[in-house]
Amino acid sequence: MASSDQRRRELARKKFERQQQRRAEARRKARRRNAVIATALGVVLIGGVVAAGAGWLSDDGGKDGETVADTPGSTPSAEPTPSESGSPEPEMAIDQKGKYTFAMETNEGPVSIAMDAAKTPHTVNSFKALADKGFFNGTKCHRLTTQGIYVLQCGDPQGDGTGGPGYTIPDENLDALGKAGEDGQVTYPAGTVAMANTGAPDSGGSQFFLVYKDSKLTPTYTPFGTMDKDGLKLVEDVAKAGVEGGASDGAPKKPVTIEKATVPKA
Repeated sequence: MASSDQRRRELARKKFERQQQRRAEARRKARRRNAVIATALGVVLIGGVVAAGAGWLSDDGGKDGETVADTPGSTPSAEPTPSESGSPEPEMAIDQKGKYTFAMETNEGPVSIAMDAAKTPHTVNSFKALADKGFFNGTKCHRLTTQGIYVLQCGDPQGDGTGGPGYTIPDENLDALGKAGEDGQVTYPAGTVAMANTGAPDSGGSQFFLVYKDSKLTPTYTPFGTMDKDGLKLVEDVAKAGVEGGASDGAPKKPVTIEKATVPKA
């Protein structure tokens, strides 16, 4: 017989999946509508408006749909935002055998995330390319989950779970956390940092989630880094403050903004 904790996790997972499906469908409808609008405007204004419309769509439709590992409302990591853009990922420019640090300066303090390019070369390369151009600077961590799964989700330039870089990257390192149990899940240990996605394979973009307490999720979210002790403590403190409105899934009551992010080689 399933324990109450198992039932709670399963209910949270199913809730999250329903939320993600609704969000993905809403985004698809919005993209179709916006494409029609952009086309119509392009006929009238020849190019200028079309260019603006393309930028708009690439900010939303071209975003990575990300939903943290079983994302936090129902699956881990937080909010998934689908990314359905034809843009290519950044050209490989890192030492694929090297170790890197995703160093975030936040309004609550520093968070240092150790990354191993040998295990997740595409993810590390993408994060470095984005950080080098200031992509994460000034972005907020938009989602906190405090029940079922325990994550803080960040990396969305829109700040609402719908944004991304305009391209997607492949899943990596999915077997790092061991073989899934009978429930199809593995444990993402506290301190793990993993990619959010749309629920579809190879759909990660820029959104990622920080696990502050052991969380069971399906092994479909690329685990690419580990927080240092101070960073984990920072996220734990944010979680203790809770979610706005007293919910268990939503914007953190204690706002977290990434003021600056860099990816130096360790």
